[in-house]
Amino acid sequence: MNHRTLVSFLLAGALSITLVSRAEPDLSKLPPPSDKKSLTFEKDIKPIFEKSCFKCHGAEKQKGKLRLDSLDATLKGGENGPNVKAGDSKNSTLVHSIARLVEDEGMPPEGKGDPYTKEQVGLVRAWIDQGAK
Repeated sequence: MNHRTLVSFLLAGALSITLVSRAEPDLSKLPPPSDKKSLTFEKDIKPIFEKSCFKCHGAEKQKGKLRLDSLDATLKGGENGPNVKAGDSKNSTLVHSIARLVEDEGMPPEGKGDPYTKEQVGLVRAWIDQGAK
């Protein structure tokens, strides 16, 4: 491999790494978990998801292969794998998305629904921290 080919190869590799790398969320901007105890998916979390997420992540449509209308589907995650780390809301990508910590990755997207309130993010965080039951 000559020098020019090697340089082109290395530049192409660096570009592809740059394109697929994901911005790191600023975890200091996360609202704190709610202090509400004994949260369950059906009673506390599903109604929040129903209001903001089901249009794109429900029974009829699953953008990114992500479905949020049942506990099993929520815990399974989407095409990028699980997005809930039971017991660890701070490192759950679902929380990063609904808290809009990464530009252009906030859910629901601009114009597609009302952003989650700090209280709603706090409830989802508490539910995950309590084991995502």
